[in-house]
Amino acid sequence: MGKLTVVGIGPGDYENMTVRADRALKECQVIVGYHVYVDLVRERYPDKEFLTTPMTREADRCRMALDEARSGRDVAMICSGDSGIYGMAGLLYQLRGESREPEIAVIPGLTAACSGAALLGAPLTHDFAVISLSDRLTSWEKIEKRLTAAAEADLSIVLYNPASRGRPDYLQRACDILLRTLPEERPCGVARSIGREGESRTILPLGRLRDFEADMFCTVFVGNSQTEVIGGELVTPRGYRNV
Repeated sequence: MGKLTVVGIGPGDYENMTVRADRALKECQVIVGYHVYVDLVRERYPDKEFLTTPMTREADRCRMALDEARSGRDVAMICSGDSGIYGMAGLLYQLRGESREPEIAVIPGLTAACSGAALLGAPLTHDFAVISLSDRLTSWEKIEKRLTAAAEADLSIVLYNPASRGRPDYLQRACDILLRTLPEERPCGVARSIGREGESRTILPLGRLRDFEADMFCTVFVGNSQTEVIGGELVTPRGYRNV
């Protein structure tokens, strides 16, 4: 029986991958993942066997990894960002069920909320919420409730999966919901292609974020009532008394 390691590879560049993640990929025999993520690591680990599936085939991908481990091979399932935050770790445990075999180990990675925040400045220094705008697995009604609750709680908000070809207006819809509670001038930011070619950042108010042309490579940040732009950086104060 082999071992299955779920590896968060961070935003995509080697410099933002943890030492544990790199070690796991060096030691495994097979690397399994969504083909876009596999292409990010393929050149660094050329001696490995790579198995991929397209988007929306997550369960098939996980079953493939479990079967490879059951056959006696050491397998790494890679996830962009973190292995558990919108990653495959939970689904792998679900599919393995109550069995203890194969052994599963989870290695965390740098999720886009962290790496995108660093690119924009320091927008998450205080409490925040992370919400995905993809309604493929969560109903839009539930997403709307979460957006409203986060805005009313005065949390900084990180939006994953803000738009795609199939739902090009979802960021606009989310902003309309937030604008019921938040002012148009609320500072926001967009981090795009974090740690990859074409990396960029944009800082703008919520009223303008509504019309921003986002895609699946973007992570969106909405500040709380204390967030401000300082020297061109998006900053949410922690509230230290002696500042």
